[in-house]
Amino acid sequence: MDFADGFANIVAWLNHNVAEFGFTIGEEKLTLQVVLLLGIGLYLTLNLGFIQIRRFVHGFAVATGRYDDPDDPGDVSHFQALTTALSATVGIGNIAGAATAIHWGGPGALFWMWMTAFLGMATKFSEVTLAQKFRDVEETSAKYSGTVSGGPMYYIERGLGPRWKPVAAFFAIMLGLTAFMTGNAIQANTVADSMFTQFNISKVLTGLVTSAIVGLVILGGITRIGRVTSILAPFMAAIYVTGALIIIILNFGQVPGTFALIFREAFNPTAGVAGTGAGAFLVTMMWGVRRGLFSNEAGQGSAPIAHAAAKTDEPVSEGVVALLEPFIDTIVIVTMTALVVIMTGAWDSRVPTQITLDGGDVSYVVIDDSGGSAPLEPTGTVRYTAGRPANTTEPHLAWHEVSVKEIFEDEEQTQPFTGSVDPVQQVALTDDGRELSTLYGNAVESGAPLTQLGFRRGLAPLGDWGHYIVIFSVLLFALSTAISWSYYGDRCANYLFGAKAVIPYKLMFVGMHFIGAVLPLAVVWSLGDVFLAIVIVPNLIALVFLSRHLKGMTDNYFERTPWVRAGDARRAG
Repeated sequence: MDFADGFANIVAWLNHNVAEFGFTIGEEKLTLQVVLLLGIGLYLTLNLGFIQIRRFVHGFAVATGRYDDPDDPGDVSHFQALTTALSATVGIGNIAGAATAIHWGGPGALFWMWMTAFLGMATKFSEVTLAQKFRDVEETSAKYSGTVSGGPMYYIERGLGPRWKPVAAFFAIMLGLTAFMTGNAIQANTVADSMFTQFNISKVLTGLVTSAIVGLVILGGITRIGRVTSILAPFMAAIYVTGALIIIILNFGQVPGTFALIFREAFNPTAGVAGTGAGAFLVTMMWGVRRGLFSNEAGQGSAPIAHAAAKTDEPVSEGVVALLEPFIDTIVIVTMTALVVIMTGAWDSRVPTQITLDGGDVSYVVIDDSGGSAPLEPTGTVRYTAGRPANTTEPHLAWHEVSVKEIFEDEEQTQPFTGSVDPVQQVALTDDGRELSTLYGNAVESGAPLTQLGFRRGLAPLGDWGHYIVIFSVLLFALSTAISWSYYGDRCANYLFGAKAVIPYKLMFVGMHFIGAVLPLAVVWSLGDVFLAIVIVPNLIALVFLSRHLKGMTDNYFERTPWVRAGDARRAG
């Protein structure tokens, strides 16, 4: 076993024992992550009187700058804080995350992404309001004077008291690591994978180019990040949403049936493409919630760091801006992705695929009597005769855990493979002694390639170019997400070690961006899930303990209506 295999095994163990830790119900598992996100999201929703509904319009008014005061403390405007946070959330989670959830959990997973987003609006409001309330403005250093730092580590320590500082430090460490993986390596990996798949561009070359771009932006600090994201986020979202809207319009007759399918499969899943497990209710729910969290980041504690830098002396005013994010990100953009993938039939279609044996997407499954499949690692080589498994009862090749029924040596699929596949060495050995690292077959895609297929099919009446929208969006989304997440990480470094640690952290961040581009996809995603499962715990606990204080602040703000006076003063001036 080499280092890569050993590392992959460690990540798999962590994913099973941390990200998937939970309660077994029958033959299924309800993860602690799902319980915490939905349960605390519901609690905050009820505690704040469904603020995501009642104050939705007010959030838009504040975000548009109607009540901005340039003299308020902070580094960026309400709108720039919103776009910085959206640049981190509107990204790969919308393109790859939504498609991944549907692949593993079936169409019903989208409903649970919606639920995560709706409850997450109250969660996002809560954590951002508290981040504004307990933020820190640098006053001791002339070099960094006026620089704002905020986030869960500050409201954990200052809101709950000094004895909670170890918890705050633990959160900062874990979010800093999450920034390396979820906000950085996953973005780089998805871009590199797309460039390699579509244009055969080396992952190393892609990693070098994107790392350089990210480095040039993040070394300029939050003001440069805010300027870049305020332009990049609306631009990239407009391109992607326009393409999706065209597909929905072209297939408008399928919209009612697609929504009916989503609601039906949410509670009675039957069509999980990745096997029998994906047809189970709890699996469908968990994939929706987990990918919903990855998409909108509510409860994760990352977005409050961006919003803490907003210019305002009213913490609640930034909270109402933040509650817009899960709506825009998940309920609007993710829904569009899902509709495209489902309506075009891409989600369960087998398409010609280059099967790279050492790329991390290959797995092995066994087929049961009902036709479903379950993952099972072979104990030896897997034998194929004329492209088909020699023994149908033994584990055989799968792509994203969906069985590949017939495999070939050539891209044109004219030469069926006869020989053995070695899962350990990750090569195929033909009977005439040749060694192959790549095979071909009709497989079901997942992640960004699945979304590309949906766009390509959906826009086919207008030409064979729809997939380029996704490729271009992946590039822009990933870059903007990595840029925004770099700020989250450097605020964690600043909290733990002071301002002197920010530049070293940024340099390590750029280095990790390159490493993420060349790591196996499955390893990167699994490690990201591990950090996400850990980082939400201290943040959500703090939100519950501070919920009474939060409600008092919220009620006071809406009783005083300070935005009315601000508007009057502006008109008078």
